[in-house]
Amino acid sequence: MSRFNVKKVAVLGAGVMGAQIAAHLVNVKVQVVLFDLPAKEGPKNGIVTKAVEGLKKLKPSPLGVADDAALIGQANYEEHMEQLRDCDLIIEAIAERMDWKLDLYKKIAPFVAPHAIVASNTSGLSITKLSEALPEEIKPRFCGIHFFNPPRYMYLVELINTPTTDSHILDDLETFVTSALGKGVVRAKDTPNFIANRVGIAGMLATMKEVENFGLTYDVVDDLTGKKLGRASSGTFRTADVVGLDTMAHVVKTLQDNLNAETDPFYASFGTPEVLKTLLEMGNLGQKSKAGFYKKVGRDVLRFDLASKDYVPGGEKADEVYGRMLKKPAGERLKLLRESEGAQGQFLWAILRNSFHYAAVHLASIADTARDVDFAMRWGFGMSQGPFELWQEAGWAQVAKWIQEDIAAGKTLSSAPLPEWVFKGPVADAGGVHSPEGSWNPTHGKFEPKRVLPVYSRQHFPEAVRGSNAPSFATAGKTLHEDDAIRLWTMDDEVVIASIKTKMHAISPEVAEGLQLAVEMAEKDYQGVVIWSGDDPFSVGADLQAMLPAFIAVGVSAIDEAEGHLQQTMLRMRYANVPVISAIRGMALGGGCEIAIHSARRVAAMESYIGLVEVGVGLIPGAGGLTYIARRAAERQAESTHKDLLPFLTEGFTAAAMAKVGTSAIESRQLGYLLWSDIIVPNKDELLYVAINEAKAMFAGGYRPPHKRQFPVAGRSGKATIQGQLVNMRDGGFISQHDFHIASLIANVVTGGDVDPGTLVTEEYLMTLERQAFCALLTHEKTQERIMGMLSTGKPVRN
Repeated sequence: MSRFNVKKVAVLGAGVMGAQIAAHLVNVKVQVVLFDLPAKEGPKNGIVTKAVEGLKKLKPSPLGVADDAALIGQANYEEHMEQLRDCDLIIEAIAERMDWKLDLYKKIAPFVAPHAIVASNTSGLSITKLSEALPEEIKPRFCGIHFFNPPRYMYLVELINTPTTDSHILDDLETFVTSALGKGVVRAKDTPNFIANRVGIAGMLATMKEVENFGLTYDVVDDLTGKKLGRASSGTFRTADVVGLDTMAHVVKTLQDNLNAETDPFYASFGTPEVLKTLLEMGNLGQKSKAGFYKKVGRDVLRFDLASKDYVPGGEKADEVYGRMLKKPAGERLKLLRESEGAQGQFLWAILRNSFHYAAVHLASIADTARDVDFAMRWGFGMSQGPFELWQEAGWAQVAKWIQEDIAAGKTLSSAPLPEWVFKGPVADAGGVHSPEGSWNPTHGKFEPKRVLPVYSRQHFPEAVRGSNAPSFATAGKTLHEDDAIRLWTMDDEVVIASIKTKMHAISPEVAEGLQLAVEMAEKDYQGVVIWSGDDPFSVGADLQAMLPAFIAVGVSAIDEAEGHLQQTMLRMRYANVPVISAIRGMALGGGCEIAIHSARRVAAMESYIGLVEVGVGLIPGAGGLTYIARRAAERQAESTHKDLLPFLTEGFTAAAMAKVGTSAIESRQLGYLLWSDIIVPNKDELLYVAINEAKAMFAGGYRPPHKRQFPVAGRSGKATIQGQLVNMRDGGFISQHDFHIASLIANVVTGGDVDPGTLVTEEYLMTLERQAFCALLTHEKTQERIMGMLSTGKPVRN
């Protein structure tokens, strides 16, 4: 891998993007200093200080934990320019004004280290023009770096070079952004709005135009263009509200100012929509001003009506027939939409056709390959498929014919014909732009494989475009055992990989059996076990739906037996003679959390959400989660000079009783579900690589499981203290009677039940208390209401 070592980063500009980029650098443990202008009044760092304080209040949080805002260095251009000399990377993120940026570059140039990369986080200004203000010695180290908002959560980063950028600079930066920041990198050409915003904003404008053509309401359009279409659940207009209508208008203006009818045959459709103009004039900027295309009044969500310039009742849904159409295979789906007589179906065909048409016409000018466009739209706009992937899946030649017919009939937004490569040559022969050889590069006239950089050897099964025939983890390696619930396999004959196959990776008795088998195999012939299931979530816990038939048929004894087996599985993993590693991404809830905490080590992606959430369905953790809380409290007390066990227990009890979930891997560490010895991996696609290497390293280091030890519990006096607090919460109306009952059972388990304080107990003893309470709750009417409510609606019932 490249040895470009980024020890410190400077971010210039403490606006929305600059401050959040700085926050994400802190999340991934990169030292960062945030610059802005000196304040006119008060402390000179006042502007930066205000921005850093503001980070703590933003939702979703840009920081893994809010207190880490203190780790962002604060500086201003008047007093602290010398600090730039220590920075390996300088990211400029000031307002989108060419003159301001050029002026700033002249000021910083004398302080830039000879090896440092300078990058502009512009969303659409010409990188080449920006570079012209830099001295000759800095130009080879200058490029564009375009983060998407919010930077912590958005996977896409576009890198843009200039004619004078050294090629190794982009390679070094791509390596850092991929592995250290955890992002998906696409290299874009230096054209207005680059790739994702160019295609995405053009698509939003085209959608708004088609909405006018077909007379649809915003709520119906959002219902059609959200999850049903394989796009972000917020659809079109809610997405605009979240992004900010002023931000959207700025990106639109960039297109308007930097393009014309000659450079973009779709230019006529780039006019600012009347509804957008009206909302901006009213000061309704979307979510940030609490009104945009939508406005929330009490519990009601109203939608804007352009005719009356007022808000009217919303919530209208699309016709169900189109929802059914959108579930059909791609080719059949597009045919049904194209031939539909209803306005909603015609609208859907029109926006899809427009996206295919626009992407094909502009591919050569904005990107190197079709893969870059599809990844940019997936990662930057939340699409499950990019436009070329969907077109190819639906039947390349047939869809191209339909588009060309619509162009000839004047139905499209532009009369520009599809490029010749669509119909003739390698693309036509291959049936699309993606093939096992690579993706289509229209400039070079050939299929090109993905860029090869050492950093990508850390990604065993990275995201791939449809048609590339990339290897799938589901069939990769050598299968050691496979059934409907789990696959045990190995890539290298050294580590067993356990991949759960159930829906949402829920834990069934068969999954537990498979995990025990994985440990058994590894102890005999391998160096360790890695629990990794390929995609989100890690596991949402026990399979309640599978549990109910046994409960109905046999009664609570069947559940007692199943829980006992699951508890034994957890102990089998904890005391295995080889390391068991949980490779976590996404949700690890309930039983998924219990698998993680009973592993020898956890390797977690940054965006991991870990917690014991059973109280939401009226239960308590039943597979060792509460036992873990009690044991960890005893271990932490033993490491301190504190004589009272209860303070070490309180946080764990509260987390379980309140169903607290860590909203990042960093916060999960604070809650105790991850330890400081565990590894947080910024890039989700590196998770398996790191986990396998961790298992091997632990084995090579002579790994032995912990001794089975007895440990002290807080006993009846600890339980009484917690119970008193619960009574106050119940009597104050903060929790229901059933919540009080569940929390009391949790308190009973974590304090060891009716025993003296300091009594030594075993894990098995506490697990018996867990299991008894779990089974007792299953027979409770209120718990049954919560379980049925969750299974039928997916939402917790408060009773």
